Amino acid sequence: MKKILMVLTSVSEIADTGEKTGYNVAEAAHPWKVFKDSGHFVDFASIKGGQPPRDEVDTHDPIQVAFTEDEAARAGLYNTARVDVVDPEQYDAVYLVGGHGTMWDFADSEGLQKLVAGVYEAGGLVGAVCHGPAGLLNVKLENGLGLVQGRKVAAFTNDEEVAAGKDKVIPFFLADRLEEQGATHVSAGVFEEMVVVADRLVTGQNPASAAGVAKEMEKLFADVIHQEKAEEQHESEAVRAEKDAEKSAKKRAAAEAGH
Repeated sequence: MKKILMVLTSVSEIADTGEKTGYNVAEAAHPWKVFKDSGHFVDFASIKGGQPPRDEVDTHDPIQVAFTEDEAARAGLYNTARVDVVDPEQYDAVYLVGGHGTMWDFADSEGLQKLVAGVYEAGGLVGAVCHGPAGLLNVKLENGLGLVQGRKVAAFTNDEEVAAGKDKVIPFFLADRLEEQGATHVSAGVFEEMVVVADRLVTGQNPASAAGVAKEMEKLFADVIHQEKAEEQHESEAVRAEKDAEKSAKKRAAAEAGH
């Protein structure tokens, strides 16, 4: 079982438009189901802590409904930890949930930057979808490079911002900002699925890509678990060989003493 931390926005309104926002429920619910069905532990955090705001729930989507009704998920979301007090060593992966609110609080959160870098530097996975990759901006690794520098990533596209009618209110175009920081932005058509894997960084373009991001993370987890089991088996065989050698040495010593 792996421990995965989902990070959510604390912004409840799009700029000064009066339009309510928050984390995108589909982008939390569908990965949550993938992780939960695989037996992993899912925890929640947000930029400011407490109960994060959320977008509308699609009641025709049974996975979103299940997510909002699940007792463990509801308990975790009721009072999330602030990202700046979360210990990255406690988690095997961090997954950044999208929603337009992230455009106002993910990119400038030093706590989130340290959390993402900490998980990645420790060998963990980092996933992000839609506007969630805003939390990858300004993340610096120990080698001095940005996390997205030189990597292919997916995120909400400029055309999708126009289609969503948010191109005039967002503080920046996410795809452009990612490329300014050295990433190569990879995209499919408007609102079509696109998931990109770059080492232990998995990103998705939009809500349709959320489950795909989680599935690719799950594949990486499977590889890690397979490697861990192989290492455990190797260590077990080494210990067994050492004990066999000790037994043989004792038998030889006993035989020599008998002569």
